[in-house]
Amino acid sequence: MNSSLLTTTWNPKHAGDRVLAGLFNVCAPQVKGAHDSDCVIVDGKAYIVYEANDVQPGEQPDWPFVYCALSVVDVASGRVEQTLTFAAAETRYDNETLPVGACFVPHLLQKDERTIRCFFASEDFRVGSESQTWYRDYDLPRGAFDGCIHRAEIETDQGIFPMQPRAFHQHALAKGFRGEPTQHGLYLVDGFKRFDSRVHAVLNNFPGGQLAWAELNPALDRFTVLGDFFLPHEAKLTEAAVNRLPDGSWLAISRQENRDLNYMFAASPDGRTWTPHEYRPHVVNGTNSKPVFECFGGVYYLGWNEATQVNGAYRSVFNLDISRDGIHWERKYRFETGKSFQYATLREYEGAIYLTVTQGDHSASRKERIMFGKLENLES
Repeated sequence: MNSSLLTTTWNPKHAGDRVLAGLFNVCAPQVKGAHDSDCVIVDGKAYIVYEANDVQPGEQPDWPFVYCALSVVDVASGRVEQTLTFAAAETRYDNETLPVGACFVPHLLQKDERTIRCFFASEDFRVGSESQTWYRDYDLPRGAFDGCIHRAEIETDQGIFPMQPRAFHQHALAKGFRGEPTQHGLYLVDGFKRFDSRVHAVLNNFPGGQLAWAELNPALDRFTVLGDFFLPHEAKLTEAAVNRLPDGSWLAISRQENRDLNYMFAASPDGRTWTPHEYRPHVVNGTNSKPVFECFGGVYYLGWNEATQVNGAYRSVFNLDISRDGIHWERKYRFETGKSFQYATLREYEGAIYLTVTQGDHSASRKERIMFGKLENLES
């Protein structure tokens, strides 16, 4: 019998309202559109990356004025200490110059005691060119980025290639994938996760509807595809979040871009062979938005957007469910806000869980700023 993690009087909406009241904006004043945040917390500082622009709300891969930024926040005081642009179109670095096109979907991880590695995709829409995933290192003691950018690589059954959509697609074709190739859209979509001292990541071609589970090499510059989970063919699946369950198996929750838009789940005993996606009864009325799947202190946190809307706002209801086994779930938080609550990340630091999330006030997409704050203290 599965024992409850929550009291009988727990109110998910009241809990969500308390969290919403404590969130604050980490973007620079000139930012008009922001989305797709990721975060690591080191020595009391939250390092938050996101895509931004100073022109209009929202983001699109064909907007060349979308750039990638880093905000450094003192966790104790809530003060934003630094905001830096680290990737922008046509920027000249010490070793390379980025092409025209959006710098898109940044993610980051702590490489070592003094380095945070920030990845991003450069979406070059010139005819005949492929987008490329790059990385740039931030030096923690100096509080500054390295002057160089570097091309990430992807390793598949066919070999080692620049991390570009074509190589990812050709690999999937050999596995039975039926989707059409694209020249852009290869992204890192879930936060990096460490299992058995190895770093894992979800790879996604968003416009192509292609997903895979990957592992980084020790140098953290090459992504090796371990297994693909794009079935069933009739579903267009994107932006998955993956975690390992107590029995050692793996579970993925994936966003669906067609049919009823509800989230679907795929399972794997080893991270290499995956079942076709299927619906699960605890996630109903979901909509096409990025999910969250984390584990803190032996408790899983599963976050997903409902199709329900508050005052007609886009992605305005977000549920955060908890479980000890990844099978039986309880609703711990329900975020309901006309400002939207989308593309959340959860990170643990010194006995507490912190979050970043996209919100906005007036635009149709509600992608106007990145908010940061505390979700909860973990039980001791």
